[in-house]
Amino acid sequence: MTEFSLSPIGYLASPFRDRFGIPRQPRLAPHARGCLRLLPPYDRVEAVRGLESFSHVWLTFVFHLSAGEWRPTVRPPRLGGNARVGVFASRSPFRPNSLGLSLVELLSIETGAGVVLTLGGVDLLDGTPVLDIKPYIPFVESEPTARAGFVDGPPPQLVVDFTAQAMTQLRWHEARWPDLPALLCEVLAQDPRPAYANDALRQYGFRLYDLEVKWRCTGARAIVEEIAMSTAERPS
Repeated sequence: MTEFSLSPIGYLASPFRDRFGIPRQPRLAPHARGCLRLLPPYDRVEAVRGLESFSHVWLTFVFHLSAGEWRPTVRPPRLGGNARVGVFASRSPFRPNSLGLSLVELLSIETGAGVVLTLGGVDLLDGTPVLDIKPYIPFVESEPTARAGFVDGPPPQLVVDFTAQAMTQLRWHEARWPDLPALLCEVLAQDPRPAYANDALRQYGFRLYDLEVKWRCTGARAIVEEIAMSTAERPS
């Protein structure tokens, strides 16, 4: 066979509405929770029988906004955005088949009306098509002596601060999104800017849930300036 037909088993609902701001690896933002609702005919209780005994699962998914843009070499953020490596030596979304693999925590399984999996530490865009779920098995899939190439440890952490206005807005929106303070700090601490960005005057923005977060970075500090309802979410 030279071609294969793949169909989503479900679509992931996540807090991340833009590609910018998504953690570059799974589980770097533990408070990033997502819900995967399985589609018919995969939404049968027997299809997830026994899965509740596993703490983590692998998701095979599609980089659905990167389809058709594959590149033979990419510039990983870990190398400063300048050095190139082969696409197969990276986790770039710009791949020949746009497939991704993510290890996430399995928090719960609901089977009252179909099948819904609640997942923790997700690094996927809202609406991501999921192709498969497999349980994570530590004794065969964890290798402490493995080499990690140019990814030699967790990314450096920024200190996250809030202006008075942003803190007031944060507390107001926290009533609807209780995990918002922790999630926002986890996301910004990883410095989602492009690796070459160093303009302290530039304001960045990304959407989280139905909010638009605006922030700047000065040295090793991310400063949140505004947390407002996203214009894309406001009723016309």
